[in-house]
Amino acid sequence: MKSKILKLVKKRESEILEFKPSLSQIKGIIETISAFSNTKGGSIIIGIDDKRNIIGTDVGKKTIESLANEIKQNTDPQVYPSIFVEDIDGKNIIVVEVKESKSKPVFAFDRVYKRVGESNHRVSSDEIREMAVEGKKIYWDEQICEGASLEDIDWKSVEDFFIPLYEKLSERGVIGKSKELLKSLGCIKNNEPTNAGILLFGKTPQKFFISSYIALGRYKGKEVFGEKLDYKEFTGNVFQQIDNCNSYLVEHTALMSKLVPGEVRRRDIPEYGRFSVRELITNAVCHRDYEDQGGKIIIKAFDDKIEFYNIGGLPEWITPENITSEQYSRNPTIAKVLAKVEYIEELGEGWDKIIKEHKEHPLNPKMPEIKSTKNSTFVTLFSTKEKFEKGKKELNERQKASIDFVRRNNRITAMEYRELNDVTKKTATRDLHDLVEREIFIKIGRTGKGVYYTLNPIYKGDIRGRKGT
Repeated sequence: MKSKILKLVKKRESEILEFKPSLSQIKGIIETISAFSNTKGGSIIIGIDDKRNIIGTDVGKKTIESLANEIKQNTDPQVYPSIFVEDIDGKNIIVVEVKESKSKPVFAFDRVYKRVGESNHRVSSDEIREMAVEGKKIYWDEQICEGASLEDIDWKSVEDFFIPLYEKLSERGVIGKSKELLKSLGCIKNNEPTNAGILLFGKTPQKFFISSYIALGRYKGKEVFGEKLDYKEFTGNVFQQIDNCNSYLVEHTALMSKLVPGEVRRRDIPEYGRFSVRELITNAVCHRDYEDQGGKIIIKAFDDKIEFYNIGGLPEWITPENITSEQYSRNPTIAKVLAKVEYIEELGEGWDKIIKEHKEHPLNPKMPEIKSTKNSTFVTLFSTKEKFEKGKKELNERQKASIDFVRRNNRITAMEYRELNDVTKKTATRDLHDLVEREIFIKIGRTGKGVYYTLNPIYKGDIRGRKGT
């Protein structure tokens, strides 16, 4: 790379080459990125003066990260150039390589530029319209995955998992080969896998998109300052990430139960709506901005909430208030394939069902909270566990004494309960019935003097609901 830079420095600025002395000219750098994106692409070399002398530029720990963020925040659609530092004779040179955009026009500071010779020219409104027509938007997930081949597709997963599920839900058989099916779904183009094809069916998608995984932290307490109980990374293809992350959250959130008037069996009540949890995981994976590999999907589980953080903000016409009535997909090919096997709602009804599930939840949970910036989306689900526990009466002193009695003697009768607590037959019957309802005592026998009560083996010494470990 050093020899390549030295060769470039010997050349003059051109349609595909620009020199900048330092990062203080950040506005000009970003305008050039717009110009290169709208023409043939090109390289910007920072640390070169007007006479093509190598003067170097200061590079700190966060210089490259800050530069990438500046570019991302001031281009639309956002540009993610390749940025690297090269040491030449003890001087740091920054190289920014820009590819021609497939989604033109690319704006910089709300203006559009194109490269003509060695200069950036502002594009007129008429040219912008022409550029928009010529460069009809090609979504990122529709593009061919650079460096990937059909050997990177997990054909066994396609044939053993996806096709059987697809046939079952569509109620029709797949005609032809697996390759033809993936072509029809937009996962293969020109005999090469697309970005969607690798994310959905790749053997190792993270080989091509290093941050395309879910990071999950589970904390004790209500803040990140509490003890971290667990940390997991869910990798693999999109289906594996969704299924494995969802299974983990189901296992590690509470499943509470209570008797419902008029029903014989107890009703299980999940701490969080099961559909809501899975839908938010799926939404994060489906709609994240995969062009930005500087971040990943992050989920944080606390005692009172689950937070879902995703790369890629809501488009400007969608807000937390109108999200149930508007539709948008950043990755339409991925969304289409997920809808084919019912991982997402094909008609965009996911948020409607999340709201409906919250309204119908027996513990009336707080509605989800949605926050969005230009670059990220943040959703919070709120736990119902505290509401459940507050709704249960504390054991009275008589019941606590009877539990200690059974621990010492293995059993207790109604008469022993009355004598132990000096209460009437009616009070003893009511207390014992309550202990059985709570699944603390087990009643042995049906009626008469032979009836007695023992301690339920599942009782651990408190009255909390059942919970995953």
